[in-house]
Amino acid sequence: MPSNTKLSRMLAGGANLTVDGALATELEAHGCDLEDPLWSAKVLLEQPHLVQRVHRDYFRAGAAVAITASYQATTLGFARRGLGKEEALELVALSVRLADEARREYLVENPDAGPLLVAGSVGPYGAYLADGSEYRGDYLLSPDEFREFHRPRISALVDAGADFLACETLPSLPEAQALLALLEEFDVEAWLSFTLRDGGHISDGTPLAQVAELCRKQPLAVAIGVNCVPLELVSPALEALGKATETPLIAYPNSGETYDAVTKTWGPAAAGDSPAGPHGKTPLSLAEGTPTWRALGARLVGGCCRTTPQDIAAVAGLSDNP
Repeated sequence: MPSNTKLSRMLAGGANLTVDGALATELEAHGCDLEDPLWSAKVLLEQPHLVQRVHRDYFRAGAAVAITASYQATTLGFARRGLGKEEALELVALSVRLADEARREYLVENPDAGPLLVAGSVGPYGAYLADGSEYRGDYLLSPDEFREFHRPRISALVDAGADFLACETLPSLPEAQALLALLEEFDVEAWLSFTLRDGGHISDGTPLAQVAELCRKQPLAVAIGVNCVPLELVSPALEALGKATETPLIAYPNSGETYDAVTKTWGPAAAGDSPAGPHGKTPLSLAEGTPTWRALGARLVGGCCRTTPQDIAAVAGLSDNP
């Protein structure tokens, strides 16, 4: 069941919220093999109880927002496994129910906890392609094709009771435009978070200022920001967005490790590859970066790839409210 509290209302009331961290990283830590085009959505089929467990762990770490395991859960993706549309959409709905049940469990343990929200994850078309194109934005679909791809999942997430949508890891302006139209169609709030080419442009080269102006025109887009980006790009991106919009900002970057797309492995950040910028040296962790990101307007802060409940606990420990 959805919360009675809207994200927009919480942000208007001055709340700073901690978002959860990486779902896939924790599922792998629990023994799941995610070497699969479905990625974490594969676990909805095989071990859904582990998804619920990870959500619960993040709530216990101090997260106020859980992002569902639907990032790569699409009708086209599940069709590759021989699942029909109805079965696929039931799995999307299951992702909401698992997060909601984890929320309920946590609230039984902590009845005085503040409002907790479930964000229905809407990954980009590039995530379905499973070829890294969510970091390039080099795929071309018509506006109708984008909407037809995203509409069934959004409908399932809304019907299942997600409090709002997390339209995340978006690399391109045309896809963002299609998603903004669908927010209007379903009358549902969302945040939109983007991948980056550099500190001033999303992955397809569109300036962040242009993206901010686009989202400003849709009142249901209640926050805008970045996710699945290196730590060193967060501050310049937030600064660019903050100059272009008064919409609340969001940031949930990766851990700071670097990803090798050839070997599909993670390694430590190369020393000295991130020189100090106008906001000081590149942070080494989410918690180290959070005070600066909050000062730049990030009202929601969490983690993406390779972050853990321990990282989120450190962010939450800095205080969720001014």
